[in-house]
Amino acid sequence: MAEQRRAERLDQPREPRGVKLPRFDPEAFGRWSEGIARGMGTANFIVYMTVVIAAWFAWNTLAPANLRFDPYTFTFLTLILSLQASYAAPLILLAQNRQADRDRVALEEDRRRATMQKADTEYLAREIAALRIAMGEVATRDFLRSELARLAEEMDEAAQRRQKLERRQQERAAQRSGGGDPPLDEPRDDLDGDFARDGRPEG
Repeated sequence: MAEQRRAERLDQPREPRGVKLPRFDPEAFGRWSEGIARGMGTANFIVYMTVVIAAWFAWNTLAPANLRFDPYTFTFLTLILSLQASYAAPLILLAQNRQADRDRVALEEDRRRATMQKADTEYLAREIAALRIAMGEVATRDFLRSELARLAEEMDEAAQRRQKLERRQQERAAQRSGGGDPPLDEPRDDLDGDFARDGRPEG
């Protein structure tokens, strides 16, 4: 009963009836056909085949009549060459189909890699553009150098003013203690007018 239900099921393939053909490995047969096609596509095969046919002609033409196994019109040789051609053509086509399948797989893989590389290149281009936009708002080396040079000049000017202020205070202290007006070491400039005689800034 169970076997009858199993036979009536439509989701399982029906076992073939009649004579069962021998099974073979398609991959092994394909490799074998490629080897034959590769061997027939060489110059050695043509040379060897030419030598065999020439020897066949020579033997069946020059040998004694009782030793000739394929006399003129060479019917047996024609049959052999026809059989060779009839088997060689499908084997060569099978090898070409396998090579076409490999080429298609390789082409699909190359297309997939090219798509991935294109996506990576576009991503890197966007990242580089974003970095360039961000770098536009970052201080450059020349800007930092100019700012540091300006700060150094301001610090030098402040140091010179401090030195002049200390020298003026020393002169005033000397005037108060000596009662005279000692000569100045250098002429007064516009910075000297910023301080009153008592050493405090004016206004």
